[in-house]
Amino acid sequence: MIEASNLSRRYGTLRAVDGLSFDVPKGAVCGFLGPNGAGKSTTIRMIAGLFAPDSGRLLVGGVDAARDPRGVRAQVGYLPESTALYPELRVEEYLNFRAGLMGLPSSAIQSAIKSTVDACGLGDVRRRLVSSLSRGYRQRVGLAAALVGDPAVLILDEPTVGLDPVQQRAFRGLLADLAGERTVLLSSHLMAEVDSSCDWLVMIAAGRLVASGSREDIMRRGTSLVRVRVAEKDLERFEAACRDEHLIDSVVRDGGQQGTVLQVRSASSCDTPLQMIGELAGRHAITLHELREASTSLEEIFLQHAGPTEGDWSMASSGEGA
Repeated sequence: MIEASNLSRRYGTLRAVDGLSFDVPKGAVCGFLGPNGAGKSTTIRMIAGLFAPDSGRLLVGGVDAARDPRGVRAQVGYLPESTALYPELRVEEYLNFRAGLMGLPSSAIQSAIKSTVDACGLGDVRRRLVSSLSRGYRQRVGLAAALVGDPAVLILDEPTVGLDPVQQRAFRGLLADLAGERTVLLSSHLMAEVDSSCDWLVMIAAGRLVASGSREDIMRRGTSLVRVRVAEKDLERFEAACRDEHLIDSVVRDGGQQGTVLQVRSASSCDTPLQMIGELAGRHAITLHELREASTSLEEIFLQHAGPTEGDWSMASSGEGA
C-alpha cells in the first residue's frame, strides 16, 4: 500500500530523511519507530502529501506522490500529534466541515458523518461543542475527522500523547476495531502501544532505515537474551570462553541466582543461541545448571538496531525534531 524508494528530504543543510526505502502491505497496522529527530514526522508528512520528497519515489496505493499529490491526499487520513480542532464548532459541524474539505459530495456527507461518529464512539457527544469535550474525546473527534473521507491509509502520529491510561486503552481498542479495514501507519514512542497494536514494523534512525518487516520476523531476528546458570567453579572460565569466541554482547550477573544472563549475538553456524551456548559448554567441559531463552522486548530490539541517540533519555518521551 505504501512503497518508498530512496526518499530524501532536506531542511537547508540538514538531511532529515536520507535514502529511505521501505514498504507497508495493504491492511497492515504498521508501527513507525525512531528516536527524536530520526525523520519520522518528515516521512509521515511526505506520505500524507503535505511535503514532496527532494528525491526518490513514493507510491501510496499505486499513486505517485510526485506526479499526483492530490491523488495521494485523497487516499490518506492524517491525525497529527497536535490535532487542529475548532472549539466553537459542534462535533457534527466540525466533521461536516472536514468532509467538505475532503471533497465528499453533499449527498454523501451525512452518511459519512454517521458512520465515523458510530465507529469512533461519538454518538453521545455529536451535538456538543468541541470546547466542552475531554482530551480523550477530542482525540476521538480528530480520528473521526481523519476517517470521514473513508481513506485507504490512516496515519496516526503519537495518537495517545496526553491521554490518561484509561483513555489510552480505549483508543487502542478503537484502533483494533479499525484494523484490517485500511492500512494504518502508527508513529509512537510508547513501545507497549506498538507491541500490542502493530503487525508490521518500520524502524528508522538518522533518516535511514534500520529494520522493517513483520513484527514476528523482526522479533525473531533480534538479539536474544539467554539465561544461563553455571556451576560456580566454572563461572569465570565460562564468561572468558564466551568472550574469546565472540558469542556475547554483554554479561549481566544475577547474584541472587548465582548465575549469569547473557545477551547473545546469533551466529550463522548455529540454529539458535541456546545451541551456541550448549556447544560452547560441551567444548570447555563447563557444567550448566540452567539454559533457557529469556523474553526479548521490542524496546530492546529497537535499541539494538537504532542505538541510543544523543539527548534521548527515555523512549517514552514525546515530541520530535525532524
